[in-house]
Amino acid sequence: MLILVSGGSASGKSEFAEGLVTASGLETRAYLATMQVWDAESERRVERHRRMRAGKGFATVECPVNLAGAVLPAGCAALLEDLSNLTANGFFGPQGREGAFGRVLSGVERAAEQAALLVVVTNELFSDGMDYDPETLAYLDVLARLNRAVARRADRVYEVVCGIPIAWKGANP
Repeated sequence: MLILVSGGSASGKSEFAEGLVTASGLETRAYLATMQVWDAESERRVERHRRMRAGKGFATVECPVNLAGAVLPAGCAALLEDLSNLTANGFFGPQGREGAFGRVLSGVERAAEQAALLVVVTNELFSDGMDYDPETLAYLDVLARLNRAVARRADRVYEVVCGIPIAWKGANP
């Protein structure tokens, strides 16, 4: 099963997604960590997510790039945190923007093949009304296309607003 969870910054999407994994009944759990730690702020975010997962049986798989190369325990419940970081790492990283969409999507598809449940967290970055430079707009275009592609493949799609999950596709929470 593939589930996509979207929402704005600090909307509660990570907590909701983690709850889907822990409530799944699957005992083997993998956390697909995509954040590259660049500064003190990113260190704080990583530490906050580690505290959220503490004692819940998650094995961390670091995959800031090349998700397709990640090996997951067969039949596990996996939480991909998050598609936005993974896309940015691939788009702005050494392999560059050319082919970023395909590389990221094939990674999500491969993870979904390995896991009995894959919950993918993504960010809603498209309604802030900001003007961006052309490179950022190109990244946002790739992320938007990935969000749509994963949503099409997903069995369930949720948006979390103010800590409240809204089911857009599939069963209610």
